[in-house]
Amino acid sequence: MMVSLCKQKKLIAQAIQANNSVNHAPPWYSVAIACLILSATPPTTHAQDGQAEEKEQRSRQAIEEVTVTAQKIEQSIQDVPIAVSAFSGDSMDALKIERGEELLRAIPNVNFSKSNFSTYNFSIRGVGTKAVSAASDPAVAVSFNNASLIRNRLFEQEFFDVQRIEVLRGPQGTLYGRNATAGVVNMLPVMPEDEFASEIKAEIGNYSSKRASGMFNLPLGDTLAFRLSGAMTKRDGFDYNLHTGNDVNDRDLYSTRAIFEWEPSESFNANLIWQHFEEDDRRSRTGKQLCTKDPGLSKVGETELTGFTPVFFSQGCLPGSIYSDDAYDAPNARGFANILVTGLIPTHIGPVIDWYTDPYENSTQSHDLRKIETSYDPVFRAENDLVQLNFEWDLGNALTFYSQSTYAKDDYYSSQDYNRYVSDPIFNDTGDLNPTPGGIYTDPQLGPSEGLLAVDISRSDNKQWSQEFRLQTSFDGPWNFSVGTNYLDFKTQDDYFIFNNVFSMLAEYLYNQDTDELGFLSTRNCTEPEGNVGSDCVYVDPNSIENIDEEGHNYFLSRNLVETRSWALFGEAYWQINDDVKLTTGLRYTDDRKRSTPVPSQLLLGTQYNDETGEISSGELSGGLTHRGYPEGDQVSLSWKEYTGRAVLDWRTETPFTDDTMLYVSFAHGYKGGGTNPPRAEIDPVIVQYQPLEETFEPEFVNAIEFGTKNTLLEGSLSLNANAFYYDYTDYQVSQIVDRISLNENFDAESMGLELELAWQLTEATRVDLNMGYLKTRIADGEESIDVMDRTQGNEDWVLVRPSIQVPSNCIAPVDLVETVMSAPNIFAIWSLCSGSARYGSYSPEVQGGGFRHDIIYGVDPYNPVTDAPNGGRGFSADLSANELPNAPRFTINFGVEHTIPIENWDLILRADYYRQSESYARVYNTEYDRLKAWSNLNASVSLGNPSNDLYMQLYVKNIFDDAPITDMFTNSDDSGLTTNVFTLEPRIVGFNISKGF
Repeated sequence: MMVSLCKQKKLIAQAIQANNSVNHAPPWYSVAIACLILSATPPTTHAQDGQAEEKEQRSRQAIEEVTVTAQKIEQSIQDVPIAVSAFSGDSMDALKIERGEELLRAIPNVNFSKSNFSTYNFSIRGVGTKAVSAASDPAVAVSFNNASLIRNRLFEQEFFDVQRIEVLRGPQGTLYGRNATAGVVNMLPVMPEDEFASEIKAEIGNYSSKRASGMFNLPLGDTLAFRLSGAMTKRDGFDYNLHTGNDVNDRDLYSTRAIFEWEPSESFNANLIWQHFEEDDRRSRTGKQLCTKDPGLSKVGETELTGFTPVFFSQGCLPGSIYSDDAYDAPNARGFANILVTGLIPTHIGPVIDWYTDPYENSTQSHDLRKIETSYDPVFRAENDLVQLNFEWDLGNALTFYSQSTYAKDDYYSSQDYNRYVSDPIFNDTGDLNPTPGGIYTDPQLGPSEGLLAVDISRSDNKQWSQEFRLQTSFDGPWNFSVGTNYLDFKTQDDYFIFNNVFSMLAEYLYNQDTDELGFLSTRNCTEPEGNVGSDCVYVDPNSIENIDEEGHNYFLSRNLVETRSWALFGEAYWQINDDVKLTTGLRYTDDRKRSTPVPSQLLLGTQYNDETGEISSGELSGGLTHRGYPEGDQVSLSWKEYTGRAVLDWRTETPFTDDTMLYVSFAHGYKGGGTNPPRAEIDPVIVQYQPLEETFEPEFVNAIEFGTKNTLLEGSLSLNANAFYYDYTDYQVSQIVDRISLNENFDAESMGLELELAWQLTEATRVDLNMGYLKTRIADGEESIDVMDRTQGNEDWVLVRPSIQVPSNCIAPVDLVETVMSAPNIFAIWSLCSGSARYGSYSPEVQGGGFRHDIIYGVDPYNPVTDAPNGGRGFSADLSANELPNAPRFTINFGVEHTIPIENWDLILRADYYRQSESYARVYNTEYDRLKAWSNLNASVSLGNPSNDLYMQLYVKNIFDDAPITDMFTNSDDSGLTTNVFTLEPRIVGFNISKGF
């Protein structure tokens, strides 16, 4: 009997109503499924015989079942009551997902961004690792073969010989990670097999790209097997340095993995895994550096600013949109305090640098984000080794014992131009016996230069040892459980250096200066303090940048030494209440201990030595307490003992529209440890007072509720999974650069959203994939933070002031007081408004905290910025209430279509994937400066394969439209002018590969 489409809708509606009256199924659920089917079914008629034929055809085109280990046991992904996405090696190759950062294109509500240093932020549902600190833990646990790795190269090395990638969304407070609050990314390698097999793959592409990978699987008798695999990539740079004429941001890397597996009996299995990754190239940690120039003020109050005084009131860069044309300017470097101080260096013919010099006055930038202009090409090196030993022992009585031992070592080194602009010549010709003969200064680390030159080094050395034991049951009855314990010992040393030729000049010719009767400058030997009567002694490292002794005070060094020791007891119980309903409960007890060794920075800090008395005192000019080296402070120990866990109720039910349906509801409580903020400079408080900052940051907690459904429809040819979630976050950790350190702050927040994942084998030849995510995040009411880009928050009675070089951050001061101080004979007294500097005011112990009596000189009331200004002079707090969390786009969508055309023994496969994310914010302040525009990405591939000969070829294009969206940004420090480093998507990549299996 023929039925019209209208009658179909009516009959389905009647079926829904009848089903709801009998089975009490939620009406919205049945209607949603029905609408999905009707919207995708063409308006044709079907005879009863045709329906049977169609059912048989759909059965033949069923989507391949995906097996995951999201609950530490192998299960179909449709049976796991967790929001999890999984990708086999073949599916990643089809999607052209080659590194961890590209996973965002296939998973709803996922985002990725690099960080400014040696880490990255992989965020799930708006929650990621925005705390840039050696003492912070990742919110998303990155695991190799179920072992969580605090530091790893998963997002830098390329995937090879991968069995599966699993991404679990939501807090994993029981089985995975160290209480990952956002989720887990778990990469599982292909294990040895019992048959001989091998494969080799080669690829060429644009940017002179050359890639190769392969594997070799060899059974060694009946009980032992060996698998060796590897991959290498070499290509030219994506970016071009207009100044040096070199391509930068290239890649030269390789990875290898060896696995031995031993199975002497059916009850025992062991495997040993070794993996190595190495990279050595000119990859840049960051992209272009942007700045909307801040010209400074023309007047303060009623006082006109003349001469060089405006530089005291310029922060270098303004908080303008990073998408405006003005953002391609350079910072107002006349505001760099070190430049002003350098002008004080006298010679017999005048100052080394003219008062009005702006090193970047003539700097220009291309508006092409892939073209930079720097004096120094980047250097990048990374090396990672991992060894893992696994045991699986069937104890009988449905009990299995697991042991996993993992050791990982990770070394990282990256160096690049710090200021990212090419300086004008700035040095005067001071003669052969003075610091800048011929207008050139020779820095001991950076060599000769006629302009301002700054280079950084980001370096990290990490070691990790972990051990896990687990006992798991497989009883036939309604109860099962998994219990275990694990231990982690992690040690890290993170170093960040900044070398600047003006720093070295200041150390040699200002702090360590000596002048003969003719006015010629010479430097003192500060290896030993003898002979430095009446002046500071600042040790200048004489070695090249490749061989520094790491004791120089002519460069900046932030050293972070952290050791983490953690152990946990965990377990999950599974109660099959009846054939359709199961309850999962999990609990974890974690004991975290972190020990940090503070190493204060010592930039341009020295001591005074009196050879008549033999006494050493703090430097009157520099404010330092030591003239050489980086003494370690007392260790700081923190510990937390926390319970986390989850409870999940899942229910399998039947509907008229699905083959298999599961509904679930879960509650999870997650936790992530806190830590210490890095130490600041070790300055004598009598000389310079500090603005108050928190020395530690709190652990973060999340309570998460999730409702979800997983469905198989149309005889297995369609899978449809959806969920809704709500997070209540306490003390979410976010960082910004303050006082030359990464200051970690805590904010309460909430997050809610919806997710949909659909895979539909429309015909035997055509498949459609669709992922959609909706996310709404909100910082809690009453949360505040000081925005370094806008310290006055529009208050006209206060003004921003640039301090002396000893004070790392800008401050604010009252307008009327600034006007009074500016009338003083010594204009540099303005610096005392940020620090109460004894060099420019009269010190009085009567003022709380060691303030300075400006009334003695200026006729005003005593003023101490630490006590008399908002937040110790740091500025007015910005209200964060209802702001969105950073890197949390409201919408993400990925749509993919794949079509196969059989050609005799060959399969021609056409595939295209489109990804888009909506706009988001890079920082918690949600200003126009923070806004990241929406961006999209389109990829396509054509593959030709002969399964019978195991021969495959593929031509692909990634980022077809060659877009360069800004995916994230990082705000540099105040004394760098508050410049912005941006991160972009890779350009259009075209490649052709061929693989052959044997």
